[in-house]
Amino acid sequence: MAELDNSSTSSSSGSTLFNRSFTMHANTAEPDAPKVHLLLNNPSSLNRAASISKIYNSIDSVKGKVKKLCNLFESAKSSLTSKELSPKVVLRPTKSIGYSSSFSSSFNNPSIRLPGTEDRIVVYLTSLRGIRRTYEDCYAVRMIFRGFRVWVDERDVSMDSAYKKELQSVLRKKNPSLPQVFIKGKYVGGADVIKSMFEVGELAKILEDFPRIQQPGLVCDCWGDVRFVPCGNCNGSRKVFDEDERFLKRCLECNENGLIRCPNCCS
Repeated sequence: MAELDNSSTSSSSGSTLFNRSFTMHANTAEPDAPKVHLLLNNPSSLNRAASISKIYNSIDSVKGKVKKLCNLFESAKSSLTSKELSPKVVLRPTKSIGYSSSFSSSFNNPSIRLPGTEDRIVVYLTSLRGIRRTYEDCYAVRMIFRGFRVWVDERDVSMDSAYKKELQSVLRKKNPSLPQVFIKGKYVGGADVIKSMFEVGELAKILEDFPRIQQPGLVCDCWGDVRFVPCGNCNGSRKVFDEDERFLKRCLECNENGLIRCPNCCS
């Protein structure tokens, strides 16, 4: 009997231990169920998931539209032929820029002439550097003619006002621009015209008849490149003493600056 009691007690204790362990494991698994229930019943989490899915759907739709546009452009490009892609270039025969052009037409215009200069090149210019662009144009024209080694009658309007008045009367303008070029007594034009004629080779054709200087770059021994010397009659004072009338008179041989053209290089 004692053994039966012992076996019963042991079996009851084992059952209680089994039941206890089962209940422990069951209790540990139970808390997950409420979490899932809360996630399913939480509207904010559902809205967040829905918004994320919407964003991905919108991105996919944008990608699809971009692909469609790319396909459209590629199909349009493939449909164009090589003739349509390449611009049509029409080659026109080049016209010789000669006397029939706009800037050379004035060269043959008999209405604008400088009398007494049919055997030379006359350039009206200025040596003053007050206006930079004007001085640079005058210098450029001088260098172009010096490159051809031809003698040029340079008339500096800043050194002698008579040249300015002479140019105004010939061109019939109050304030003509500088420089102005006359070849064989015919009016050619300003700096832009001379540069254009020089670039296309037309100026070289016009200057073929002029003699060349044997020593290019030669500077006058009297007054260098100034082209003016003090008057020998009044020594640059612009006044001379009249012995008959016993008073000073204005010198008629020099200009307003008491200068005359150099007899060596400008004669």
